[in-house]
Amino acid sequence: MPLLDSINEPNDIKKVSEDELKELAVEIRRLLIKSASKNGGHLASNLGIVELTLALHRYLDFPKDRLIWDVGHQSYVHKILTGRKERFDSLRKLNGISGFPKRNESDCDAFGTGHASTSISAALGMVAARDIRGTDEKVVAVIGDGAMTGGMALEALNNAGTISSNLIIILNDNERSISRNVGGVARYLDGIRTSRKYLKLKSDVKEVLRSSTVGGKLFQKIKTSKDVIKRMFVPGMFFEDMGLTYLGPINGHNVKEMKLALENAGRVDGAVIIHVITKKGLGYKKAEENPAKFHGVEPFDIKTGENLNITTGKSYTSIFSDTILEMAKEDERLVAVTAAMPFGTGLYNFKQAYPNRFFDVGIAEEHAVTFAAGMAAEGLKPIVAIYSTFLQRAYDQIIHDVCLQGLPVVFAIDRAGLVGNDGDTHQGIFDTSYLATVPELTVMSPKDGKELKEMLKYAYSLNKPVAVRYPRGTAGDFEDIEFKPIAYYENEILREGKNIIIFATGKTVKLALEVCRILNESRLNPTVVNVRFLDKADKKVLEKLKNTHNIVVTIEESVFTGSYTERLMAESAKNRFDYDFIITTLPDSFIEHGSIEELWEKYGFNAKKIAEKIKEKALFKLDEELFRR
Repeated sequence: MPLLDSINEPNDIKKVSEDELKELAVEIRRLLIKSASKNGGHLASNLGIVELTLALHRYLDFPKDRLIWDVGHQSYVHKILTGRKERFDSLRKLNGISGFPKRNESDCDAFGTGHASTSISAALGMVAARDIRGTDEKVVAVIGDGAMTGGMALEALNNAGTISSNLIIILNDNERSISRNVGGVARYLDGIRTSRKYLKLKSDVKEVLRSSTVGGKLFQKIKTSKDVIKRMFVPGMFFEDMGLTYLGPINGHNVKEMKLALENAGRVDGAVIIHVITKKGLGYKKAEENPAKFHGVEPFDIKTGENLNITTGKSYTSIFSDTILEMAKEDERLVAVTAAMPFGTGLYNFKQAYPNRFFDVGIAEEHAVTFAAGMAAEGLKPIVAIYSTFLQRAYDQIIHDVCLQGLPVVFAIDRAGLVGNDGDTHQGIFDTSYLATVPELTVMSPKDGKELKEMLKYAYSLNKPVAVRYPRGTAGDFEDIEFKPIAYYENEILREGKNIIIFATGKTVKLALEVCRILNESRLNPTVVNVRFLDKADKKVLEKLKNTHNIVVTIEESVFTGSYTERLMAESAKNRFDYDFIITTLPDSFIEHGSIEELWEKYGFNAKKIAEKIKEKALFKLDEELFRR
């Protein structure tokens, strides 16, 4: 890759000639495909934005100028061009570079992102700071048409129409977020893309008028009245009606055309939207044909496109998918809601089976929750499927619109706990803390696939707000353990022993049973409790076992503050139960990217290490008891 070899520092791309840019784009795509096939990551979105990134880097000066990527999963090319090419093979690995922009990783990453619809707001803040300081750096935000459906983006556009200082907003239009976009914004942009009448008329009028002496003057008058012409042929003129200058649509795979548009936009005193058309997955045929499949990938075979990480057993997501299909057959009131993720949440099959009861509201989690509340108020029973990290965005709606009114909405919270290589913006480690404090909301967590199925049915039957949180990955089943029916706020005692109680939540139950096995070898026989209900501490078990047990162990894949562990400790202290606690939770911090196995090892989710701590504490308690005697 001779051209890519010459790109080692920010702004090195300016040394590449225009004639060489096409070949450079080929080399970058080759690197992206090779890297994603080994490490996984976001492939289709980065393949689709190569030329646009090249144009931005030809126009901007790094790190002086500010480039903000919405969501940020499409910033791989930006990283390659800003001095991180040599570390690119460490992308998304523990101690490697992140798959998202990080201010602490490079001065060229102006703003950290991982969630959608934030870029325009951040860019407006930077413009305001620039104006106060009196500096002259350029500010550019890149937002996809999917992220434009988010309410925060529309709020920012409303604000952007009032400014008189330059801001460039690139609308990267590939008709998709992960799946195909839906809703009014998508239809509006589709109208612009297909409005060839207007584009042809504009071109013909220019040619005719410029060819005559009188026409030259008339052309200037018509140019100043362009809004009248546009409204005849282009639906809505939404952006210009809001006070923004609109340029486009422009071919996002033509670097020269993009560079010219950026230069023109940079001369405007105000906010400018450059509407760019790109093709997601461009340069890798399999990603072009199936951009949703190749949006976020595990390691794969480049020739076949098939996943190399073959897993056995059903995932939690697929069990959720199958279960709600069963439930929907039995109750016509059941409806399903997602925020632009029918595939990721497992709702695609529901959409196919019950199209009139399926609702994709776009990247708008706040709206999704209140929309579900409205349906629940009218007698329907919504299931809202959203990833843990994205549900954070709808916290007020959960409280104000669902729980305050006691409406029967079930939140199916996928990707709860650590998710691994996507890193700190995506780890689902806060949901227990932010949900368990909400009155009227029951928070549940299954230990395996069978329990998830029964828990979803039970949650649905309660006719109240319920959150069921479950992790990413293969579910599995505890075939050697007899399943106990779910009862209201009754946790499941899996093993009965003495002296030690191990409380474990969700998938850490398997780890707790492994700890139990190790302790059995040392003739310690702990009681193991599967914590099904996370929002209330299990006072019954603590009280029942207080005379036969003196050590409580908790294993929970959540931050400590607001965790079930913290509630259990508070309940024990309040009732003056004489328990010593050994806790394994995540620290109160943001957890970096890396495989889940690596992160578990780093943060102490290791059966042998936990067992050793318990043995030390048990021996100490025994010595203490003998001393008292």
